[in-house]
Amino acid sequence: MHKVYLSLGSNLGDREATMRSAIEMLNERAGTVDRQSSFIETEPWGFESANRFMNMCVRLLTALQPAELLEATKQIERELGRTQKSVDGQYHDRPIDIDILMYDDLQLSTPDLTLPHPHMHERDFVMVPLREIL
Repeated sequence: MHKVYLSLGSNLGDREATMRSAIEMLNERAGTVDRQSSFIETEPWGFESANRFMNMCVRLLTALQPAELLEATKQIERELGRTQKSVDGQYHDRPIDIDILMYDDLQLSTPDLTLPHPHMHERDFVMVPLREIL
């Protein structure tokens, strides 16, 4: 089983309920979430919004390969109401965001996925909950 760390965020709707649903879906489709951080509330990063984010990190034990996991997380996002991804640094409000932060010790760079996540160290809303579960 691979150890994968994910960041979850939401700033629309019932944020905690949406993230709990995402965790349930990850457990059903991608593996086992065996660790999860506390929820933290943060200001939007990279764009202006009146809606604050709820963020957390989880550790997932999975047999999925990185591309399969990415597709699974994208599908969960779509099912929970996310209609568009951020493009070229243009961020927006969203009901759910799931980012793959680290996948074992793998270093990967493809057009669709870079591991470890290239910007995670710049973001307290990622690093604070990640440190809690490492």
